[in-house]
Amino acid sequence: MMMRDLKYIAAYTVPIAVWIAIYFKGVWSFAGVVYPFVVIPVLELLLGSNNDNLTTEEIKKRAVNPVFDWMLYGNLLWVFGLLFYGFSEIHNSQLAVFEIVGLVPSLGILLATNAINVAHELGHRNNKKDQFLSQLLLLPCLYTHFFIEHNYGHHSKVATPEDPASARYNQTVYAFYWQSVLGQYWSAWGLQKKLLRNAGRSFISFKNIVLWGAVAQIAYILLTSFVFNEFVAMLAVVIGVISFLMLESINYIEHYGLRRKKTDSGRYEKTQDKHSWNSDHVIGRIILYELTRHSDHHFKTSKKYPELNYYETSPQLPFGYPTSILLALIPPLWFRIVNPHVPDSMKNGF
Repeated sequence: MMMRDLKYIAAYTVPIAVWIAIYFKGVWSFAGVVYPFVVIPVLELLLGSNNDNLTTEEIKKRAVNPVFDWMLYGNLLWVFGLLFYGFSEIHNSQLAVFEIVGLVPSLGILLATNAINVAHELGHRNNKKDQFLSQLLLLPCLYTHFFIEHNYGHHSKVATPEDPASARYNQTVYAFYWQSVLGQYWSAWGLQKKLLRNAGRSFISFKNIVLWGAVAQIAYILLTSFVFNEFVAMLAVVIGVISFLMLESINYIEHYGLRRKKTDSGRYEKTQDKHSWNSDHVIGRIILYELTRHSDHHFKTSKKYPELNYYETSPQLPFGYPTSILLALIPPLWFRIVNPHVPDSMKNGF
């Protein structure tokens, strides 16, 4: 393993920023927000993009190197350790209101970057251990149904009107939140019922991931209330909501305005690298485990994060993910900057 491969340890800088927020408190309570949405965008502007691809030999070596997986597993310690630490400080310390206002989104962003994002990567693996860890990371995010919906729904329906997680051209991120959050939830139940039916299993089955995920989420909130108090449990809900809205913000920028055409047979064309936005901004690539090379991820879902490539034919976001999310929150500005980059052939929307 080459030293440059250890760059993905930098993904732990978000948890470190959140630790700083919890430990130092005061104005530092906002460290978990300022780092990803101020510091990282500035660094991305300074360092720019890197679209270099690996050689075939390098990809083969990375595919079997367990170190890349252990870097992912380390996030479980960060996520659950910092959640417990944060809840304990809120419960035991006399915090000012502004400190809580800083800590809550800091923890929400932690869950989005180091829980949901890692769960997304592990959820695509074909072994039970990684899939279990994926679902475990989704638990505090209150989004356990994502495991079913993303793998069995989104990846087959992406860039079509049937996919709630694909944003239409000129659709605001706020309208998209309602479409994606509610649409993915109901879709997950439908997909789960279909999977159970095809396997000859009843609704009340240990294989009903959506059902038991919902039960586990309720248990998580009740346990938080028991160990700490009702106020902390309420904040745990808010933190979870912030985390999945962050996820949906990412979903928004990943497929905004892109669509697959229907063929003469009535089916949609095969998913290609042109149906997802790509971003090769160096810092974002490392911090998010190459999620920003989303075009290749959808083109070849079996690839692990260190193997993903850049394609010239993929639509390119003008900015990295953090900056793009901030732009999306101001729809007129987002439309003005990003709409010209949407291929003309796709601008008819859904």
